[in-house]
Amino acid sequence: MSRKELHDPDLTDKIAYHYKEILKLIGEDPEREGLKKTPIRAAKAIIDITAGYNSDPLKVAQKAIFEHNGSNIVIVKDIEFYSMCEHHILPFFGKVSIGYIPKGKMIGLSKLARITDCFARRLQVQERLTAEICELLGEALPNDGIIVVCEAEHLCMKMRGVEKQDSSTITMDYSGRFADDASLRREFFDLL
Repeated sequence: MSRKELHDPDLTDKIAYHYKEILKLIGEDPEREGLKKTPIRAAKAIIDITAGYNSDPLKVAQKAIFEHNGSNIVIVKDIEFYSMCEHHILPFFGKVSIGYIPKGKMIGLSKLARITDCFARRLQVQERLTAEICELLGEALPNDGIIVVCEAEHLCMKMRGVEKQDSSTITMDYSGRFADDASLRREFFDLL
């Protein structure tokens, strides 16, 4: 589905209808001044926020793989992302850092950010987001090891439930030499 199709008025209207019904169910008047356009705005927002369902991260990666015979390790750190918790449909957001050991090929650096967005712009859990990025890079890019670390804050923990304002979650996934060599993982963290 293209970006143009994502903004198909029929799709937007269908989603907006449901937002309007939700407003009624929680006791609001969707016809009051401040809420009249909210269902349409919310529909457009959820379409944008979940655009990752309509992207193929493998194709994104394959657009920018180049010959490369150097570098022991390549790191792109602090790639910001915004996602939606699949359990509560509330935002979680943070940063992803990715490291890999090239094996005759390298990937365009911006593609690491685009791949992160492909997975983050879906209903998601942080653990799976981290693993999916690592797995995809392992499939797309010849390498001797990949490591992905994600640190995020979850509004489902901050604004409801346990309401812990200062908590954050760190997840990590790795493969190849990063799995076999703790000193290599330490080097990655030292570089971060």
